[in-house]
Amino acid sequence: MTRARTARSAAALGLLLLLGACAAQDAGGSPPDAVTPGLPGAPDELVLQVSYTGGFVTPEMLAARLPLVSVYADGRVITEGPVPAIYPGPAWPNVQVQEIDRQAVHTLVERARAAGVTETGDLGTPPLADVPSTRFTLATATDTAVREVYGLTEVGGLDPGGSGLSDEQIAARAELRGFLDALTDLPGTLGPDAVSPVRSYRPEAVAAVVRPWTATGDGNEPDLVHPEMPWPGPDLPGEPVGPLPDLSCVTATGEQAQAVASAAQAATSATPWVTDDGARWAVTFRPLLPHESGCDDLIG
Repeated sequence: MTRARTARSAAALGLLLLLGACAAQDAGGSPPDAVTPGLPGAPDELVLQVSYTGGFVTPEMLAARLPLVSVYADGRVITEGPVPAIYPGPAWPNVQVQEIDRQAVHTLVERARAAGVTETGDLGTPPLADVPSTRFTLATATDTAVREVYGLTEVGGLDPGGSGLSDEQIAARAELRGFLDALTDLPGTLGPDAVSPVRSYRPEAVAAVVRPWTATGDGNEPDLVHPEMPWPGPDLPGEPVGPLPDLSCVTATGEQAQAVASAAQAATSATPWVTDDGARWAVTFRPLLPHESGCDDLIG
């Protein structure tokens, strides 16, 4: 009798646990950790990122460049949205965020592995000058893999016979390019119901890459007039950053970060920012991502 009662109790407990797991999924909660092995536990931990490195861009753009895609353990996916093709452009970058569940994050991790992000074979160097490399970063609970591909998005325009790449290298690059395309079209990759609507990303901290402001005229045309704005953030110019001696960086946090973001959204990329001593500065704004804390994270 005691054995029968014990067996019935164990069976009932197992049924309750199964029903509880099903209810959590039906309610829209994340699946149990058992189906998302290897993912970092902290919400702000980076799992997947694709970014450009190098290329022919200004030092301030190099320092403040946003990654193409950043995927976090809690399912946030942060990207840079469309930017108007006007001059001067907006000072504040169009950073967007969407949400997916942890099972979808696990799916993207497996696709990254299948595409070759964790492999180390030589991908070749096509005969192109001044183009960026595409850096793939995959971080799990046990290790981190980084793979860079020079000219990944540009090599498609080359004659395969003149690219200097082997058939194996071309095929490996195609896998990585396909994975990048999948990351930048999450509704098509995961299904439209698996991805939340796009919303603006609100950072907790903002980095400002700073250099002395100079007029834009070339000597033949009159300088454009750019209205000045008072600088609402930390003391400028901040700490040196990048290869140039006059390039520096400061980080705004808390209420100061909100004041900087608000002012930047009313400015352009050519706005002179004026400090209390009357100095004028050109500022490139870089909202910091969840795993970043300051200017040191921008150069690496």
